[in-house]
Amino acid sequence: MELTDMKKQWMDVWTSFCLALIVMKFEGISAQLRYSVQEELKSGTPVGNVAKDLGLDLGKLADRNLRVVSAAKQDLFKVNPRDGVLLINHRVDREELCAKTVPCVTNLKAVVENPLEMHQIMVEILDVNDNSPKFPEENYTLEVLESAIVGSRFQVEGAHDLDVGLNSINSYKLNHNQYFRLDTDAFGEEGKVPFLVLQRSLDREHTPQHWLLLTATDGGKPTKSGTVNITVILSDINDNAPVCDKQKYTATIKENAPVGTFLLTVSASDTDEGVNGEVEYSLRSKHRGPSSEQFDLNSKTGKLTVKGQLDYEEKQMYELKVLASDRGSVSLSTQCNVVIRVEDVNDNQPEIDITSLSSRIPEDAAPGTVVALMDVTDRDSGVNGQVVCSLSDSLPFDLKPSPDGQSYSLITKDYLDKEISHMYNITITAKDLGSPSLSSTKLIQVDVLDVNDNSPLFAENPYTFYVPENNKAGLSIFSVAATDADGGENAVVSYFLNRKSTGSSVTSFLNINEGNGTISALKSFDFETLKTFQFQVVAT
Repeated sequence: MELTDMKKQWMDVWTSFCLALIVMKFEGISAQLRYSVQEELKSGTPVGNVAKDLGLDLGKLADRNLRVVSAAKQDLFKVNPRDGVLLINHRVDREELCAKTVPCVTNLKAVVENPLEMHQIMVEILDVNDNSPKFPEENYTLEVLESAIVGSRFQVEGAHDLDVGLNSINSYKLNHNQYFRLDTDAFGEEGKVPFLVLQRSLDREHTPQHWLLLTATDGGKPTKSGTVNITVILSDINDNAPVCDKQKYTATIKENAPVGTFLLTVSASDTDEGVNGEVEYSLRSKHRGPSSEQFDLNSKTGKLTVKGQLDYEEKQMYELKVLASDRGSVSLSTQCNVVIRVEDVNDNQPEIDITSLSSRIPEDAAPGTVVALMDVTDRDSGVNGQVVCSLSDSLPFDLKPSPDGQSYSLITKDYLDKEISHMYNITITAKDLGSPSLSSTKLIQVDVLDVNDNSPLFAENPYTFYVPENNKAGLSIFSVAATDADGGENAVVSYFLNRKSTGSSVTSFLNINEGNGTISALKSFDFETLKTFQFQVVAT
């Protein structure tokens, strides 16, 4: 391995260890950890030590079964159960994970057992400059009237960079020429749209075409760039291009809008006469994508309507380009900018994900014992994505939310009693705050384990019975019976005579069956000698 490669790999590892960590204490869920890590690091690169940052005992870490749970489809991270180090499990591509969303955050749950705990982990994926600016086409043709006045502006298709922040497009540069200079305006996600500004009068008969090179450069270190070849064709026939009535058209539409819903009308005017002044419209998305499948544009009227099903959870904004072209023999055109914003509607039910469950709870468990940990998510936004969980008030259980409201702990509200109920079916209802509200349920079954918390009880107390004299020794003369409300071995009753309170005189002529409570006489009684006696039987 080259020395520079080893240094770079060490710097990547060192950077991941030196990223910011924030620990915030809160009730219910012990801690919230926040890490930052660059994208594109190798699998196995450490992110941080979860066990150390949570203050867990490394000696008991293996027995507590430390693990991380992710809501993502792919487990991008894993934790070493022996030392608690959070590692990159799969290649992390920030652009694939978050597109243009900043900051790019993925949420994990750290779960440990004995006792059961859950901790939140937020990992921010930092962008690296791994994408170059790219223009929609390698070659671009621009038609310009030779009569265009100095100062005229001509918009050019801008470049697109998948990176964000400083790594996205920073500037444009035009090769040196006598006729055009470069200007930019702020617009949309990319921040800047390039314009060619005419700085010298044109002469088609002298120079019918001009060749320019436009370069887009990002702000990363080192910088990356992309280029497009621009061919400027001069025309002296159709000397007026259509002009958009507005610099930017905007509309807002709900995501459940039916096909055919009207959005807006794009209008451009052309001062020429005849076919040179007749304007036709065509739809072009800013970048290659699904925009042309979602909207329909009337080529004659410029009316824009919904063509396909919209989904706010998939895309919240569309940036479209409407090309307004006249019908001259050498057609001239201009681009009208259109921004469509999609509004969220409550079309997704909340989802309950049980991350940990202790389905068997002893009846003497203290109030506040954690039974289950669960995550609650809703793909909608705003109040449509805010979820509240509840369960029946008649149950001896309660739900304790996390500070962010995205997780809940199911805990015991009171001591349980197996003799009253040996099993509970707990229905948890998650309901969002949208209108109309949507909800979902999750059923959890909890078995109550018996403990020996009940003493045997005799059917009567005291017992009184009569024995005829001259009875035959060894025969049963009476039976006692006690019951126990507990179950299993805790309900098996044994009987014996209490020698301390009864005395040895009675125990010398009585015997009791330990298993069934049958009392037998060891001798024959004589009424004239012994008319009455008392003794105690203990049931255990």
